[in-house]
Amino acid sequence: MDEQLSISRKINWRGKTLILIIGIILMAMTLRLPLTVVGPIIEFIREGLGISNVLAGFLTTIPLLAFALVSPFVPRISRTIGIELSLFISMLLLATGIALRSVGMTSLLLVGTIIIGVAISFGNVLLPSFFKLKFPFHVGLMMGIYSVAMNVSGGFGAGLSHPIANTTNWQIALAFPIIIVVIASLVWSPQLRHNDRIQATTTTASKLKLWRSPLAWAVTLAMGLQSFIFYTTGAWLPTIFVSQGMAADKAGWMVAIMLLAQLPLTFIMPVLADKLKNQRPIVIVLTLLYTIGFVGIAIGLTDYTVLWMICIGSAGGSSFSLAMMLFTLRTKTAYAAADLSGFAQSIGYLLAASGPVIFGWLYDQTGNWQLPIYAFLIVVAILFGSGWYAAGNKYVEEQ
Repeated sequence: MDEQLSISRKINWRGKTLILIIGIILMAMTLRLPLTVVGPIIEFIREGLGISNVLAGFLTTIPLLAFALVSPFVPRISRTIGIELSLFISMLLLATGIALRSVGMTSLLLVGTIIIGVAISFGNVLLPSFFKLKFPFHVGLMMGIYSVAMNVSGGFGAGLSHPIANTTNWQIALAFPIIIVVIASLVWSPQLRHNDRIQATTTTASKLKLWRSPLAWAVTLAMGLQSFIFYTTGAWLPTIFVSQGMAADKAGWMVAIMLLAQLPLTFIMPVLADKLKNQRPIVIVLTLLYTIGFVGIAIGLTDYTVLWMICIGSAGGSSFSLAMMLFTLRTKTAYAAADLSGFAQSIGYLLAASGPVIFGWLYDQTGNWQLPIYAFLIVVAILFGSGWYAAGNKYVEEQ
């Protein structure tokens, strides 16, 4: 027993464990890259297919709706066929969705985008609980590695898609993430020999009623609002910056800077959150960073756009990492973590899905981006309240 405990407390960075960690990194890269390539080239897609701004906004919203619909069922599926197999099948679905989305037809663009959302839902829900199951003493470290991989790929996707579309066409810009997906599937395939199912280990877990838990709802709101900000900024900030006089290529790289600015804190914050008794100091820091960034954009200080992007990116990295960590910090078992993750991501992404569409609608109604920019500050204020409650030292099983 002691020997097993000592082994589990230390990660062996060689052999099968190293292959597993590389597989996790590659899989994490596929969870953002297919989404962040869309925002900077949304005008190419709109003009190429002759679609409206509202439908163009739905291209970033459809995956979120898929997250909302599919996430509650992911824990059940993983308990039936196993976590590793569930994640592997999701990679095959993701490759299919990317291929269909890139054909150049409106109908296949929509179908492919739906499939992409369904596929990514599995990684979103299962990986946090997978860390609690496989690396119970290193959840913060693994969450940091996972978050950094997501944001590195997301940043490069946002920065590269516009130049690729300019040089070739928007279909190729949408298609290139499939390369990473194929590699991730191949590296992950050895894990199928260790296919685990998340099982309830206590009677408490089987009786968990998350919709009655104020803590579960606070985690859900925190999850949803940070996603609301992420997907809405990714969809519309390039357009906002172009309206302020910035070149389109540069506007795409501003989003890339925002995403890359997340990297230090996406690694540091999960490790820090894992060590803190409660995570409220993190909530205060991320709220201040968001506020500085959005106020800077709202008052039009375009000479300092890079600074605003660094602030928003740092806040985004902190809020995303904290939201992911709350699934494990506010639960006692991997079973409960998977259920909380599915619950929070289902409702949270439904909330987030409204962001790009609402902001597109606000622009259509007002003819400028000023009101939508100030709306970000309202979202940040609500995020602070929900995050403050969710960051307290308690468990959903106790409510």
